[in-house]
Amino acid sequence: MEVRESSIKSLLDSTEDYIKTSVELLKLKAVDKAADKVSIIISRATAVFGFLMFLILGSIALGLWLGSVLGKNWAGFLIVAGIYAVIGVMFFLTHNWFRKMIGNAIVKQAFKD
Repeated sequence: MEVRESSIKSLLDSTEDYIKTSVELLKLKAVDKAADKVSIIISRATAVFGFLMFLILGSIALGLWLGSVLGKNWAGFLIVAGIYAVIGVMFFLTHNWFRKMIGNAIVKQAFKD
């Protein structure tokens, strides 16, 4: 009878250790995934910020250059604004395609192992 009780106690101890280890493993996996996602967000946000700065400063430079070529600064900036208007209309007309593409990319990233 005592052997049986010690076997049950040993089994319960092993089960308890297994559960504690499994919970710890789940915590570590969650931290790993969270760190991976945060690092991706930060690196992409930095890249987007750099690209936006390039775009803004490049637009100003293009507007000034076109203005000096045309002799009127306002005309250069108007042309740059027109370019952005055309790009905006193109995005507006294709926004469903972009929305699906971005949604699929987010889902793939979320379920990536």
